Amino acid sequence: MAKVKKVRRRRQKGTGTKMYFNKDTQAAIIQYQDCDDPKERESLYVKEILPAFDRLSENLIFIYGFAKGPDPVDNLKNDCVTFLYEAIGKWDPAKGSKAFSYFNVVAKNWLIINSRRNYKRISRHVSVDDLESMSSQEKHSMSNYDISPPPDDFIMREERHGEIMKMLHEIQRRVTGDKEKRCITAVITVFKNIDSLDFLNKRAVFVYVRDISGLSPKQLSVAMNSIRKQYKLLVKDERLFDIF
Repeated sequence: MAKVKKVRRRRQKGTGTKMYFNKDTQAAIIQYQDCDDPKERESLYVKEILPAFDRLSENLIFIYGFAKGPDPVDNLKNDCVTFLYEAIGKWDPAKGSKAFSYFNVVAKNWLIINSRRNYKRISRHVSVDDLESMSSQEKHSMSNYDISPPPDDFIMREERHGEIMKMLHEIQRRVTGDKEKRCITAVITVFKNIDSLDFLNKRAVFVYVRDISGLSPKQLSVAMNSIRKQYKLLVKDERLFDIF
């Protein structure tokens, strides 16, 4: 029997897979914002915007591990898409940000906050009679739940917060590169708002800093290494910052 020769078809330049959230999606969002006809707006959303929101939400859910949460993936995705739909009017193209960048950040922040909310809800509903099934972390959370720290703890925490802010501003003064300055500015922004943010883990913090600075993961990593060197120099001299 003669061997069948496999024919390999080379993809021509410029014929790559079409991005699910592209300039046409952005144009549709702008058109949606400017449109007053309810039927036309509905058609624009269903045909041009919804598929992009759907794919964006689904990708973020699986890339960042939100699929491991208690909610079914479809429910989580639908809720995220609904939140994006409600945020359509908040994106301002005049500010220069791309639609994808804006809605990507909005979706990630919503998923992070929703995941933290679910975690808190599950922690509150753990049965105190079922101690055997609790993890060590759950037992620790249960034993320390709703316990108010003494007033001096608050004072010390505020003083430490102030020392950390002074150190961050000193690092900001010392770094010279544009990427390092953008990175440390983003770190300061996150730290200023730390009480109002719901972090999942170190990756979530990294995502916030990356989005605020506008740096790529590689650029951010290089900038952080440079900032880390300045940090080590500062903490060597205990007279400068009484943090630890």
